[in-house]
Amino acid sequence: MKAKASKHFKREIKPVKRGAHGSFLSGAVSVPGIMLHVLAALLPVIIWAVYLFGLRVITVIAACVVSSVGTEALITLILYKKPRIGDLTSVVSGVMLALTLPAAVPVWAALIGGVVAMTVKQLSGGAGKNFLNPALASRTVLMLIFGKMMIYTAPFTRLPLIANVSPELSTETAMTALNNGAFPREAVFDLLSGKCAGNMGEISSLLILIGGIFLISRGIISFKIPVAFLLTVAALTYAFPRIDIDSSYAVYSLLSGGVIFAAVFMATDHTTSPCTTLGQVIFGIGCGGLTVIFRYSGLFYDGAYPAVLIMNELARPLDLLAFRITGPKSGKTGKKQDKKEKIQTQAVAVTAENAEIRTDAAETAENMEELTENAEELTENAEITENTDVPAEITDDTEKRAEDPGKETENNETQTEDEAK
Repeated sequence: MKAKASKHFKREIKPVKRGAHGSFLSGAVSVPGIMLHVLAALLPVIIWAVYLFGLRVITVIAACVVSSVGTEALITLILYKKPRIGDLTSVVSGVMLALTLPAAVPVWAALIGGVVAMTVKQLSGGAGKNFLNPALASRTVLMLIFGKMMIYTAPFTRLPLIANVSPELSTETAMTALNNGAFPREAVFDLLSGKCAGNMGEISSLLILIGGIFLISRGIISFKIPVAFLLTVAALTYAFPRIDIDSSYAVYSLLSGGVIFAAVFMATDHTTSPCTTLGQVIFGIGCGGLTVIFRYSGLFYDGAYPAVLIMNELARPLDLLAFRITGPKSGKTGKKQDKKEKIQTQAVAVTAENAEIRTDAAETAENMEELTENAEELTENAEITENTDVPAEITDDTEKRAEDPGKETENNETQTEDEAK
């Protein structure tokens, strides 16, 4: 297992584009490779959540992952006669879903969430073809049905491992304060480091950003969507603040709720986001704009996740729009890509030529070796002939026969007549 994981991490990862069937993979990297990188980026966030809220975090994550994997195995077994769970996509979806929920969420609700997530994914066509982010779709269903049971607790509150958490332990979050038209009681540093109440995966903005930088550096995600998303939220909340006309409200808007987590891990999902540069920029701007609209209107507690879900529906239309405007290749990008393809073609041709030269050289070496062996064999035969002693009588008789073959024939005829008489 460790060898396989290290193999995936050593591969050269490159951003990939969807194919005709919505597949988000190319030959450069495997599905498990992408999923392992995402899990690695989420690991610090998970560890921090365990530090703040205890082992109940592990229980909730395990419930989401087990139900997600089990549901996908069952559905794929029915549809394809073989369970398809080896690509780790169901594991990542389960982890993502858990991190968008509070630690005090009922465990049975987490189990239901995993079932809903994989059902949405498989009904949409499976991995690489789903048009909605499975984790966000499942979270939306849970919030609509069990929203009143989603309570938030303060850090270092002792929570039961499996049993339901008492509503008396609930506390106000930074997002609740902003929705009420007030600044959060937490300092900016506390929101950045994650010493605050909130959903398990979204409270430490710093760790989320570190994970995003890791994924960008490895080529798993592009920086365009997160940057466009966050800049749009910052610009709108700075230009139209709800409290004071300064930068404070914009900073708190970025660090409160799930904006950063949604921008880094949810909006960048390969399957449900555009693959063109222009499409990604528009997608990020749309997510940021809808987030601010939803928050200001009070339609949702935190507008980041619903905004991403709505923009998921526009991912493919945005790609088509981008291709119509810029074409598949345009400007400097197109020239660079053409030059790169030309260099690759030349490299392939040179490689093939070198391979042919090496083949000819190998054949020539084999022929030379064969000629050398034949020469050695002829030399040995000549030496044997010289060293062989032939009796003188036989040699003289042979020479006579060679000089007078007619006489030998006459003697043979005379001998035959005598025998007949």
